[in-house]
Amino acid sequence: MTRAKEQELIRRAAAGDRSAAEACIRAHQQSLYAYMLRMSGRPDVAEDIVQEAFVRVLTNLDRFDDRYRFSTWLFTIAKRLYVNTCQKHKPIYDSDIVGAWQGADHESAWSPTRDEIQHNVRSALDECLQMLPERQREIIILFHQQDWRIAVIARHLDMPEGTVKSHLHRGRRKLRLLLEARETLIDHVQEVWN
Repeated sequence: MTRAKEQELIRRAAAGDRSAAEACIRAHQQSLYAYMLRMSGRPDVAEDIVQEAFVRVLTNLDRFDDRYRFSTWLFTIAKRLYVNTCQKHKPIYDSDIVGAWQGADHESAWSPTRDEIQHNVRSALDECLQMLPERQREIIILFHQQDWRIAVIARHLDMPEGTVKSHLHRGRRKLRLLLEARETLIDHVQEVWN
């Protein structure tokens, strides 16, 4: 969706147009859910946060500053809700559900071996992602899963771009070391690399 179209939808939704509000939700629901699922590791928590984030956004559309991307505002609200929720829930992980929400292109031919390898890789990466500090995990997810640019992540997290790059670099390095340190995990990842 273009920025101009998005801003027009937001203006209409703020004026009470339900179809415009629904279009805003549809445009961002899947990516926000995938982001929250990766952050929390729990489908129930991710669903609750996404729902609450949209409720807050839609009731406060008049406060949206159109100089920024709507998705950045939405993700910021969801992230704050997640931080509040973290005090109540300890993350657990279900890689199959995360994979289903990634929006990855699936080949038409089903292969049990390929599916098993992908599952093993997702499991290995998910397990190691949870071992990273939260800030590094979030930046890696925003950059690699959500395809956010460094500048957008920096605005979203209110930090300099250089700091985001440092976290991204350190997080990737730590992720690789975690994978290499765990023989069973690196074997799963090696299946894809070979």
